[in-house]
Amino acid sequence: MDKLIHFLSSYKTSIVLMLIYATGLATATFVEKKMSTEAAKMLIYYSPLFILLQFLLVINFLLILVRYNYIKRKKWVMIVLHVALIVILGGALTTFLFGKEGQVHIREGEKIDQMVMHTSRGIKTETLPFVLELTDFRLNRYPGSQSPSSYESDLLVHINGKVVEEKVYMNNVLDVEGYRFFQASYDQDEAGTILSVNRDVAGRTITYAGYSLLLAGFLLMFFMPDSRFRKLARQLSEARENVQKMVVAAVLLSTPFLTFGETVSNRSIKAVDSLMPNLVEQLNALTMSGKSVSKGIQQIAIPADHAARFGMLPVQFRGRVMPMNTFSSEILRKIYQEKTIGSLTSDQFLLSLLSLPQIWMQVPFIALPNDQISLQYNLPKGYASYSHFFDPHGNYRLLPSLQQIYHQPVGRRTTVEKDLIKLDERVNIVYQLFNLGMPGIFPNANDPSHKWYAPVDDLSLFPVKDSLFISGIFDRYLSEVQSAFQRGNWSKPDMLLDEIGQYQRENDKASLIHSGKLEAELRYNQMNIFGRCKTGYFIFGVILLGLAFMQLLRRQKWIRNGVGIFVVFIVALFLYHTTGMVMRWYISGYAPWSNSYETMVYVAWATLLAGLIFGRKSSLTLALASLFGGVILFVSGLNWMDPQINTLVPVLKSPWLMFHVAVIVAAYGFFGISFLLGITNLFIMIVSKKNAPVSFRIRELSIINSLSLLIGLALMTVGTFLGAVWANESWGRYWGWDPKETWALITIVVYSIVTHLHLVKKWYNDWSFNLLSVFAFTSVLMTFLGVNYFLSGMHSYGQTENVSSVFLYIAVAFAAIGILGVAAYRRWSQTSGYDNTL
Repeated sequence: MDKLIHFLSSYKTSIVLMLIYATGLATATFVEKKMSTEAAKMLIYYSPLFILLQFLLVINFLLILVRYNYIKRKKWVMIVLHVALIVILGGALTTFLFGKEGQVHIREGEKIDQMVMHTSRGIKTETLPFVLELTDFRLNRYPGSQSPSSYESDLLVHINGKVVEEKVYMNNVLDVEGYRFFQASYDQDEAGTILSVNRDVAGRTITYAGYSLLLAGFLLMFFMPDSRFRKLARQLSEARENVQKMVVAAVLLSTPFLTFGETVSNRSIKAVDSLMPNLVEQLNALTMSGKSVSKGIQQIAIPADHAARFGMLPVQFRGRVMPMNTFSSEILRKIYQEKTIGSLTSDQFLLSLLSLPQIWMQVPFIALPNDQISLQYNLPKGYASYSHFFDPHGNYRLLPSLQQIYHQPVGRRTTVEKDLIKLDERVNIVYQLFNLGMPGIFPNANDPSHKWYAPVDDLSLFPVKDSLFISGIFDRYLSEVQSAFQRGNWSKPDMLLDEIGQYQRENDKASLIHSGKLEAELRYNQMNIFGRCKTGYFIFGVILLGLAFMQLLRRQKWIRNGVGIFVVFIVALFLYHTTGMVMRWYISGYAPWSNSYETMVYVAWATLLAGLIFGRKSSLTLALASLFGGVILFVSGLNWMDPQINTLVPVLKSPWLMFHVAVIVAAYGFFGISFLLGITNLFIMIVSKKNAPVSFRIRELSIINSLSLLIGLALMTVGTFLGAVWANESWGRYWGWDPKETWALITIVVYSIVTHLHLVKKWYNDWSFNLLSVFAFTSVLMTFLGVNYFLSGMHSYGQTENVSSVFLYIAVAFAAIGILGVAAYRRWSQTSGYDNTL
């Protein structure tokens, strides 16, 4: 018994149990992918062995609490944090044993007092202590679209001889006698509602108490003088006094980053140089009615001034009123996969295409997904014209293949077949543009859905005078644009644009035209804030990195001043980055981290914030953060990222979501800093000598690494449980073992292992700590990207496509890091002797 207690009360056991727990969680997500959610719950999540494992983790901490006299030693931070986790597990167990979860389906005018529950033993019903009556169900859509903005149910609650009016909608819960009702779904005819029901008073109370304790524990960690975080902060001040020189490491570290920066820049320039001559050559070879379009695409370019005025015109697209410039940019990226086409801006491209459709039908500007499709349909490589997709009889060449594809289950479609569907979408967009089928330009003052109409839409709902105006004004405008090509006088097109704008303002009864937001969106589009930040972060990061290494060699005033100047540059760039996020927030009306693109931009921002926090102690850390921020923004600018501003689905309209994503993604920034510092230290270990002054630099960066990990772990844990609160307040359960949720928990456990490793002296040293801080980042990548690509789940708001090449690069990078780790260990083991008191 003594041996068993000794084993269960050891730190080694803690780490082993956490490792087994993380492995089990990861395995369960793949079981769910291969089999089903219920299978994963039965085999792992709710299995007796997994429950026993969680029980052992609780016993382990309680025994450690006694063995190491945590209470007498006043280790309040450790006590509060771990007690909080025990309370949360207790709440989860209470919910599992006593909580009830089900659904209620009511049609308009009907009454019901039954909830349906799906249990492991099948479906059963339970009688509610009251009666619900649905008087009305409403599905509200975004103006002019079919996308749901919200759906809500008006209910009468018959209880204790009284009738109470209540309303349930997404993120607005009805609580009656401990039963909580959430708006889950609705009938297709929009005459019935589906409410999810949850009864878990005890479990919810215990769990929320645990969340509160957890938050208090992390606050204590940052402010209690005897906490590990504060001790590390003091050690960092001491370590900085011992930092001397780092000659060899400086050369070794600066080379790869400088090379990378040059490679990216050169490749970008070469890509542009190689693309443009080919594009111009293709356009020069085009023929139309036997006449050569000899001077290429510039011959059909709209003057920039008028195109800019055209770009200011408000239009409605996908439920949102935006400048025509935003619409043209999205369309060009969708069709051509670039932001400009030749020397034409998106506004010049779109207006030229609308006014000169016969010419543009011959221009190869529709991007082809792959060479296999080009070969199969005898299309040019890279880009094809609209006319290429039709045979001499006018038949659509892709149609037979598409009909076969759409008859197949989605899961069985090959990559080429999926690419063909995307190509068909591009061709259909071009068709609609040629026929003036998009976007919506003319608001109907009498339309209850506030739809804006395209020139070719059914105008029968408009007053006769308005329908005549709409049917003629845009055709006249395009005709005048054609004439202006010959005359060079653009006054009439300008005048007609003013008339269209005047009509829009007079008939915008729903007040969808917000001049301030439209002007802000135009400025946002023109400023290209995140693209410029990407370039600036790369340039300033490389320069600051070089200066930081030079500062280690000699303490000259000009170097110190140079470091200060470029720190100021990076701070200014960070503020510019922040301005871009604030503008996007203002334009969209919601926090700018709701999709993959926005989240990547926010991760870059959080990384720079972390770098600035630690940059006060280490300019090297800020330089690395700047470079990493540039890399993240570079990835966000790739073609498979969608930068457009979209409307939110109803479930995402919750303040809890804003806090959840903001906190959890900020954690990624601090984990990213630790990732970079770990790699840096591994490089230094390879070139360092025993008792060399450079060993002090390893110590300094390792302490910063530890501080960054602790901040990241605190943010990750709090952010994950904020997500649980959001889920509980939105649809009635705070944990459903969705793969995204599970991998967030895995990330917490993985980083908990790294931050607890110092408790086991035999396992902990500078090499093991830094290597693990690097490889722990794989859990972040899996949570952020891998779940969307490899697994399935309900967190579709962050999904991305076409990222297989990214994972290939990631795999190669970590293989290289593995080699680096082996080399660092061999060198470190030969020169070990560093004091490991971190």
